[in-house]
Amino acid sequence: MAFISSWLRSLALSLSLLAVTTSSSELVSTGLSVTLNDVYYYISPYSSGELDIHPSDLSSVPSVHGIHPVTVVQDAISESDLPDLLEDWDRIDDVFQTGFAQAIFLAGTPSTCKTNTKVLGHDDSSLILPLNSTTVPSGPYFLEIATGALYPVYRLYDDFSDSFTESLLQTPNGTFQPLSAQVPGSATLTIGVPSRLYFTKTREKPLAGVRVGVKDIYQLAGTKGSNGNRAWYSLYPKNKVTGTAIQRLIDAGAQIVGLQKSSQFANGEQATQDWVDYHSPFNPRGDGYQNPSSSSSGGGASIGSYEWLDVAVGSDTGGSIRSPSSVQRLFGNRPSHGLVSLDHVMPLSTALDTSGFLTRDPYIWDVASSILYGKNYKSLEGEKPNYPKTIYTLNWPTNPNTTANNVLISFVSRLADFVGGRTKDLNLNTAWAASRPAGAGNVTLTQLLNITYPTFISKEQTALVREPFYADYAAVHDGRRPFVNPAPLARWAFGDGLPDSALGDAIRNKTLFMDWFNSQVLPPVNDPLQCSGALLLYVGSSGGQNPRNQYGPPPTVPFGFSSGRISVFSECPDHVFPVGQVSSRSAITQHDEFFPIAVDIMAAKGCDGLLVKLAQDLVEAGIIAEPMVGQTILGGDVLMKK
Repeated sequence: MAFISSWLRSLALSLSLLAVTTSSSELVSTGLSVTLNDVYYYISPYSSGELDIHPSDLSSVPSVHGIHPVTVVQDAISESDLPDLLEDWDRIDDVFQTGFAQAIFLAGTPSTCKTNTKVLGHDDSSLILPLNSTTVPSGPYFLEIATGALYPVYRLYDDFSDSFTESLLQTPNGTFQPLSAQVPGSATLTIGVPSRLYFTKTREKPLAGVRVGVKDIYQLAGTKGSNGNRAWYSLYPKNKVTGTAIQRLIDAGAQIVGLQKSSQFANGEQATQDWVDYHSPFNPRGDGYQNPSSSSSGGGASIGSYEWLDVAVGSDTGGSIRSPSSVQRLFGNRPSHGLVSLDHVMPLSTALDTSGFLTRDPYIWDVASSILYGKNYKSLEGEKPNYPKTIYTLNWPTNPNTTANNVLISFVSRLADFVGGRTKDLNLNTAWAASRPAGAGNVTLTQLLNITYPTFISKEQTALVREPFYADYAAVHDGRRPFVNPAPLARWAFGDGLPDSALGDAIRNKTLFMDWFNSQVLPPVNDPLQCSGALLLYVGSSGGQNPRNQYGPPPTVPFGFSSGRISVFSECPDHVFPVGQVSSRSAITQHDEFFPIAVDIMAAKGCDGLLVKLAQDLVEAGIIAEPMVGQTILGGDVLMKK
C-alpha cells in the first residue's frame, strides 16, 4: 500500500496546532498532505476531538510522523454489519476509502475489547477498537498517536478547468484560510473537499455537507478578494466579515471550498482576448476550448467539470449567471431582484445586481434558494403546482430544419403538453406599441432602453468601485494608477461621458418598462400554486460555438435591448433550463463534438420557487435530464483533461 507523505507550506512536525513562539519567530501548522492508496489527501490542522489510545494499539497500522488513518463509526451496529456500512460509505463519499478502515473505532464496543475482523471484502483484517467519544462525527480521520487527536480529512483535486482563484479551509471559528496543499497539475490550484460523512442534514442544517464554490466578488472573513484584478488583491487586507448571502449558506451547513474566478469587476469579457490579469476558466463542454462566458465564469466551468462540487454561487447583473449556465448546460438563475442583501459584495449596479446559483441538481437548487432568499422565497416542495397555461415564446424557431431547432420546438411542445397549456408567439415590440404607458411617449423599446443598462453599470461602478480603488492605490503607490482590463475601462469611459442626470434617466426608463411588463406580460396571480399569469421562454444557447482561440474586436459598451435584458429591467426571475445538445464540427479537434442547448424560462416577479419546481417536475417527467459533468449531455471525460 502506498502511503507517502509530503509537507506543503508547513514547518510543523505534527498536527497538534502547536505554536512555538520566541522573541522573533512563530511556528504554526497549516496542515499536512499525504497519499493513501495513491489518493491525495489534506489533513486539517484543526482537531475534531480526542480518543483514549495507547501507542501500541495502532502498531499494525501504517503512519507518517505518528499520524495513522482510522475510521470512526458512531452508529450502534454490530461488527457483522460493518461491511455493508463501509460499502455504502464508499459509494456515497468520494473521500472515504478502505485504507481508512484498517483501524475502526466502533461505538458500543466494550472498553477492554480489541479484535481483528475481516470487514473489507478481502484477506486483510480491520482492527476494531472501542470509541470513547460521542461527539466526533462518523467518517475517515487521521489520528495523532501521541495525543489521540483526530483530524478531519480532505480529498484533494486538481482544478484542471482553472475555475478557482483560491482554495479555502473553513475554520472552526467561522473564518477562512488558504488550504495549503498541492497535487500534480499544470499551473492549476488544488482544491480540498471534506468527507460528506461528517455532516448530517437537519431542519436547522439543510445544506450540511453541500460543497460550494463562491464567486470572487463576495467577501469571506479571513480571505483577500480580487474581483478579478491583481492590483486589488495586493492592495487590500483580509476581509473581516462574511456578507449576509454567504453567511446564510454557512449557517445552514454549506461547506465553502474556494473562491472562483470572475471576469474583472464582473464586467462581460471574452476568453483570452479580454482576460489579461487572470486566465479565463475552461468550458468543459464540447471540444473543451469554448468561451465559458462571464462574469460567473469560474462557477460555470467548475459545475460543468467537477462531480465533487455541488453548487456555485454567482451574481447576475446583465446575464452573468445565465450565460455561463447556458453554454455549460447547467441550471442557473437570475432571481427576482432584491431577495437577499448584497452587503460585502462588489457592486456592478446596485439597481440590477442579484445573487444566484449554478448547479446540476434541481433539488439542491431549491434548498439552497430557500436558505439564500429566506422568507422571500416560496418553495413548492411536496406541492402540486397549477402551472400557468399561457406560454409565451420570443423569437422561437418554427422550422425544424436544424437539429437545434428541432430540439427547441420539441421542448416547448412537450412543456405545453405537460402543463396543459398552449404556446403563443410574443412580439414584445408590438405589445409595447399597443399598450405602452403614457409616460413613455412614442418611443420604441430599443429607443427607451438602448443605453439604460450601460448607464447603470458604468455610473454606479465608477462611483462605488473605481474611484475609491484608484484613490487607495495612488495613496500607496506614489500617485500611480492600477492596471485594469480593457472591458471595464471601456464601460467606465462611457459613463464618464454621461451627464450626472443620466442615472436618474436610467431609473425612470427601467421603471416605465418594469411597471408595464409586470402588468401586461407577466402579471402575478394571487394563488401560490400558480403565482404567475404566464411563462415566457427564449433561447439561451442553441449549440453554437465561440472558440477561445479566435480574436474579435476590442470590447465595446453593451448597448441595446434583448431578451436577456427583460428580467434585468423587470426584476422578474429568469431561470436557465438545459434541454439538449447538438453535434457540429470542431475546428479545434477536427471531429464532431456536442455543444449545449439551453432555454431561459421567466415567470412573474416573486415566483422563483415555481420555476425551480418546474425544473424538478420536468426532470421527473423525462422532458429534460439532469446535467452531468464532462464533455457531453451524458457526461464523458473532459477532452483537455485527457
